[in-house]
Amino acid sequence: MTDAPIPYDVIVIGGGVNGAGVARDAAGRGARVLLIEQGDLAQGTSSASTKLIHGGLRYLEHYEFGLVREALAEREILWGIAPHIIWPMRFVLPYRDGLRPRWLLRLGLFLYDHIGGRRKLPPTRSIDLARHPAGAPLQPQYAKGFEYSDGWVDDARLVTLNARDAADRGARIKTRTRADLMRVEDGLWVVEATGANGQAYRFTGRSLVNAAGPAVLDLLRRAAAPPDYQMRLVRGSHIVVRKLFDHDFAYFFQLPDGRIFFAIPYERDFTLIGTTDQDHEGSLADVHASAEEIAYLCEGANQYFAAQIGPDDVVWTYSGVRPLVEDGSGKPEAATRGYRIDLDLEEGAPLLTIYGGKITSYRHVAEDAVDDLAAHVAALTGARWTAGAPLPGGDFRTDGAAALKADYRLAHPFLSAATVDRIVKAYGTDARAWLGTAENWDDLGGEIAHGLSAAEIRWMIDREWAQTSDDILWRRSKLGLHFTAEDIKRLDGFLDGIAVKPALPE
Repeated sequence: MTDAPIPYDVIVIGGGVNGAGVARDAAGRGARVLLIEQGDLAQGTSSASTKLIHGGLRYLEHYEFGLVREALAEREILWGIAPHIIWPMRFVLPYRDGLRPRWLLRLGLFLYDHIGGRRKLPPTRSIDLARHPAGAPLQPQYAKGFEYSDGWVDDARLVTLNARDAADRGARIKTRTRADLMRVEDGLWVVEATGANGQAYRFTGRSLVNAAGPAVLDLLRRAAAPPDYQMRLVRGSHIVVRKLFDHDFAYFFQLPDGRIFFAIPYERDFTLIGTTDQDHEGSLADVHASAEEIAYLCEGANQYFAAQIGPDDVVWTYSGVRPLVEDGSGKPEAATRGYRIDLDLEEGAPLLTIYGGKITSYRHVAEDAVDDLAAHVAALTGARWTAGAPLPGGDFRTDGAAALKADYRLAHPFLSAATVDRIVKAYGTDARAWLGTAENWDDLGGEIAHGLSAAEIRWMIDREWAQTSDDILWRRSKLGLHFTAEDIKRLDGFLDGIAVKPALPE
């Protein structure tokens, strides 16, 4: 059993977007921070989103104006600090007879354009789908629509880069370590934990942050602390099919049952379709798309696209459980996407719990959470700072990705345009650290497959806590959609031949 000789100022439990955001913010304000995650970073809900930085247009129907306003304000802030993993996307909303009237859609989009302080993103406009590129893949009855702005994000990399920045600022990141028991002794939180290899740990801290997402109530039970809110666990499932269109626009579709879903260009060769809203009753260790959900999304797509799809056309599915604050809503899609932050001081040591939230609001949630802790943790002396500080690799202008790609192509002409595009969208300027002066694949230790080199894998292991092929293919990159079984076998063989360990010392 190990025991840190000096208590941490802040112990964060949960390696999703909220936990990584809190760890980064607190470390940047001078605190000694420990983050504990029982699996890989972003292994749960935070890598299973629809990959959008958005205000949530549909939430306006539920009068969640404050939530939408806050999220819309965050869009351009996040784009500014992470222009490599976040970029603007134009969405097309076709008008459909018999559903929401055209005037209501126009009003909602007017509010969407104006309540969030939009500055750089282009505004909404009405479009003629007979002449618009997004109209060609649709069935002919869809003649009119609207085009509006939102943002795309590589969700798992957003988590990883927040953790990276936290570590660069002195935080300790412990993945694959389960927090088993938490209690207060002599004014300090004591966390007893178990590593993947069975090693026992004992950590002490002046404050504890519960950022366990869907497991938030379970963690409170392990800390013998009563919850202040009840949670509703709602599963959102997505399907991926071979691409249904060749343009760069995404779609926002309405369905007759009142729900909406997106169809988004994904990883060059695919279309991402989602999401569902189903109450999740099962284990958090077994979250997957049901046959009914897959059929529902295929049927929804078939109401709009000329090309028809079925379950046999689905090449991949993924599902995540959203932890929503229980508000008594009858339908899961109507449940609030708002969050609550609760600070409990009854045990003599602060316990801060984050209930709910959405990926777009994570930075603001973390900022509020650390503000609340600052009154009780002396080490938290700094002012708010995360709105203007780039995430690792994001230190370039929001319109600078094209120039960065050109630089990489010139310096490393053996890399394909697709590989350079992926590298810039994953690492930004940080790729220079592992690309070095490479003039061929041998200089990068060889290519495993599809533009993934040994040097990049070592960067993921040494700097991003990756350990397995799943970590590498599905969270640090999205190359899992491109890798064959033989490619994965080659990657696993490479990993078996090197010492996989975190770069930062224990």
